[in-house]
Amino acid sequence: MKIAFATENLIDVDAHFGWAKKIAIYEVQPDASRLVEIVEFAGDLAEDGTEDKLVPKLDAVRDCAMLYVAAIGGSAAAKVVNLRVHPVKVTNPQPIASIIERLQEVLKGTPPPWLRKVLLKGRERSFDFDAEHDAASEAEHA
Repeated sequence: MKIAFATENLIDVDAHFGWAKKIAIYEVQPDASRLVEIVEFAGDLAEDGTEDKLVPKLDAVRDCAMLYVAAIGGSAAAKVVNLRVHPVKVTNPQPIASIIERLQEVLKGTPPPWLRKVLLKGRERSFDFDAEHDAASEAEHA
């Protein structure tokens, strides 16, 4: 899956989505990861209320399953979610490499439901009624 990181220094998630000068896009699999693309942005990125600055950023993350940011405005977050990209806000700058390592560990195990949904991005969804029914029955009896 492709993961996007809003970054200023290409090492940490340390940028507000709307103000980010760079977005690093990685392909992440349970046992490997690689930098696919660095998208750079110019202009007055700090200008609030200018939704036009988001268009190239939204285009950059369109094929990604997740987007890690230091911050993101409500309007931008809604637009990201509409692309079926899961935004993740980090509270302090975090190394991209550490985030990828944690993601890989989760991918090797049993990902939580929200991540399983993210992993299905771009795939046709199927519904296994029997499996869902069994899980619901177990939950009722717990």
